[in-house]
Amino acid sequence: MISDYIWMDGELVSHTEAKIHVLSPTLHYGAGIFEGIRSYETPHGPAIFRLQDHLERFLDSILILGVLDFPYTIDEMRSAIHEIIRVNKFGQCYIRPLMYLDGPLNLNIDNSIPRVAIAAWEWGPYLGEEAQKTGIHMKVSSLTRLHPNISMTKSKITGNYVNSMIVNTHALRSGYDEAVILDPSGFVAECTGENIFMVREGVIYTPPRASILEGITRDSVISLANDMGIPVVEEVISRDQLYIADEVFITGTAAEIVPVRMIDYRPVADGFPGPVMKALLASYLETVHGKGKRSEEWLDYLSFERKN
Repeated sequence: MISDYIWMDGELVSHTEAKIHVLSPTLHYGAGIFEGIRSYETPHGPAIFRLQDHLERFLDSILILGVLDFPYTIDEMRSAIHEIIRVNKFGQCYIRPLMYLDGPLNLNIDNSIPRVAIAAWEWGPYLGEEAQKTGIHMKVSSLTRLHPNISMTKSKITGNYVNSMIVNTHALRSGYDEAVILDPSGFVAECTGENIFMVREGVIYTPPRASILEGITRDSVISLANDMGIPVVEEVISRDQLYIADEVFITGTAAEIVPVRMIDYRPVADGFPGPVMKALLASYLETVHGKGKRSEEWLDYLSFERKN
């Protein structure tokens, strides 16, 4: 279900009237910042998962891009997100803050004014609920993740995702569900919108933070694994290590946690979701729905009358 209203620089605008000018520098040059956040149903009403962490990353991304005079604080952004969920009467939903630039069409960020829009809509798991049960088939892309000295790859810059769109589209047209992207050195980095993990002999491995976008769901999974006593190691991973893993799974706000059953037509173990991934998914869902040990720490609650 789409939202009735979108928050734009302090004003609630109808869905059809939420517009940005065709000459926005962000549209032409990709100099924008976004976040993906989820709100979940809990016994105490809707709650936003790790909102503080998402907003800190949003502001960090803006600073990395080079916008030096951003007009909103984390508390102001939090209030705006609460407001957009309330006015649309959503419970479980996906939230998308976007920082875009307004001003003359040139390449100097200092000549632009940063604006913010926040939308929310009802959206299930990005790869589908069935994917969480049966797993997905991925390919290793022939395209490389952006080199860290080509763009600011630690920031959720809109233009960085052209790389992801091209890779994802090619994977889907080729009959796969997703793609693994290698870093400039040829090691596993991440997927088009998710981080990646593999399990071997009871140990979880994931690529180091320097070569990836540091996912908040990724961080949550590492914390949940530590709570369960499952060791997690951050180290470089080669593509052929994925082929012989006991389990492979991917994580992200939109996708949540999804098992990988096959990579490049090679089955991962027996081709079914493994016990480590299933235990982590169960713990994650328990947490986001307000029933986990970390729910109090990670959930930002709000209450109101929801849409029918």
